[in-house]
Amino acid sequence: METETSCGQNNFEMSETLATFLASTPLLEEAWSVCGVANTRFPGAYLVQRIGSVAYIGFSGRQMSRGSDEKCRNLVALDAEDGGLFAPLYRHSQAEDPIKVHHGMLKLFFSMFPTLQIQIAALMGKVKSIVITGQSIGGTTASLSALWLLCHLLSMSLSPPMSVLCITFGSPLLGNEAFHRSILRQRWGGNFCHVVSKHDIMPRLLFAEIVNHVPRIQALLQFWHCSMASPHLFLESLSSQLPNDVKDTLFHCVLKDLELIAQAEDPSESLFWPFGSYVFCGEEGAICVENVASVIKMMYLMLATGSLSHSIEDHLKYGDYVAKVSKQLLKARSFHEEGMIPDSSYEAGVALALQSSDLTAEEPVGVKAKECLQMAKHSHKPNLTAAYLAIKLSKIVPFRAEIEWYKACCDEADDQMGYYDSFKLRGASRREARVNMNRHRLAQFWDSVIHMLDNNKLPHDFHRRAKWVNASQFYKLLVEPLDIADYYRNGKHLEHGHYIEHGRQRRYEIFDKWWRERHVPEEEKKRSKFASLTQDSCFWANVEEAREWLDGVRSESDVMKRHQLWQKIDTFEGYARNLIENKEVSKDVLAKNSSFSRWMEEWKEIKSQVQQIPQLFPGFVDGKVVP
Repeated sequence: METETSCGQNNFEMSETLATFLASTPLLEEAWSVCGVANTRFPGAYLVQRIGSVAYIGFSGRQMSRGSDEKCRNLVALDAEDGGLFAPLYRHSQAEDPIKVHHGMLKLFFSMFPTLQIQIAALMGKVKSIVITGQSIGGTTASLSALWLLCHLLSMSLSPPMSVLCITFGSPLLGNEAFHRSILRQRWGGNFCHVVSKHDIMPRLLFAEIVNHVPRIQALLQFWHCSMASPHLFLESLSSQLPNDVKDTLFHCVLKDLELIAQAEDPSESLFWPFGSYVFCGEEGAICVENVASVIKMMYLMLATGSLSHSIEDHLKYGDYVAKVSKQLLKARSFHEEGMIPDSSYEAGVALALQSSDLTAEEPVGVKAKECLQMAKHSHKPNLTAAYLAIKLSKIVPFRAEIEWYKACCDEADDQMGYYDSFKLRGASRREARVNMNRHRLAQFWDSVIHMLDNNKLPHDFHRRAKWVNASQFYKLLVEPLDIADYYRNGKHLEHGHYIEHGRQRRYEIFDKWWRERHVPEEEKKRSKFASLTQDSCFWANVEEAREWLDGVRSESDVMKRHQLWQKIDTFEGYARNLIENKEVSKDVLAKNSSFSRWMEEWKEIKSQVQQIPQLFPGFVDGKVVP
């Protein structure tokens, strides 16, 4: 028997508790009520209804996408189609997989967006929360609408922000793995709750691969994929127009494809990925699952206990399920009545989750469902990894502290060279050797963090957690000047080119992005004293380039090239003066014998020579070309 842990116990208790909490609020019933009205009175459109300080927007499940071209059955890159509406979701780099959604569903959203935008603008400032809901294909439109609204609110930086919740019922899948990860990266997974009944085929239909099936089934699935017909009409046509053997074949085709994906070790086998939380409901209750692999396995295991007729019935029974879940909220469950006495609270949690999913533990499917739920606890592994990583971070603090101490000593030294130049001109002293060793140790730690993040071993919102954003920024400001000093000390700029373009490590670029994307108050206090660390970690690399430009002004005979160098130097001087005026530099920058201070003296001297001895710079006055 698996060892009981608080993590495992809480996972199962939480799966039922989350579903129970949702059922204990009016959200489910009110959302379904709005869906029901939208389905009957607003075919092809949506309904807006205010209940107190909450606005409900319900999209009808009886609608069809505009157009039926071949692209409709394909996924399409979001950033190529949306005109910037979903900009916060875009991939961070070209190395990442493109974020894609179902083309037909995206077109349907665009067809409603102009009026939807006006309706939501009218609600701004009048309600505290917006619940966006829909059944079937209306659920996918609701999901895209909620995502657009979250992106819009993020760009507006509202304080306090308006809460957004999306609740769908029997909604088809929408996007790929990159789409799923981008939502997690923005910490928006909790804004989406997808209610799926035990046998409803509609949320599972896009797992089916058209090419794998016999021509008649291919035609049916292509009709669904390409025309994006209303699921209600699609299921009704399946029920009334097809012989039973074709219905059974279709059902088993979908079930077989879903089984292949559910049994794969990596969910990446699937073209479409679930996102957000999934509430699976049946006659006995409901459970909430977030882990992608567990969601897919539960979809398969529940569907495997039914048939196509069950699927059609279940797609139309969400109102009954919502009512039953709410009524059974306080129902006491007795293990003793069923002759089952759990060996531990861990086993009790598993049993409660199984009972809520309406699957029996003794049946073969129930055994697999139990394994699936036990697997779900591993979805917390990235958070545990992050917790252990925090311990490792604390262990490298002494390395960082030694470098801080070294900087303080350099800044107070009699030679007045400052932190950067002292390390660049270092000799074979033991002190500098320890600092250099600590520099490498810190680099190894932060590179390991990036490696774990690249391999999905850390939470997707890791880069938004203040602890890690602040720690990485402090590391970058403290250590990158040493990396720059080492680069130029060893003449790597002569071999590879200047640091910023050719020598900067990827980790610093990633940390720059984390820092830019952090949420900060619009107005920051002006500094009253110089910063402890220069706020542009590449400042010294810019100084090194400026020194080369200055040498070029002295030696360059071509008037136009000299003019270009002069303009670059002038731009750098303005940049440096701005940092100094805003006190965004450390005092080592202004040390008497620092590279920057010496550069400034040389620059002043050249400008003075241009004024006093113009014949030294023919055709060049005040940095400008003269005829």
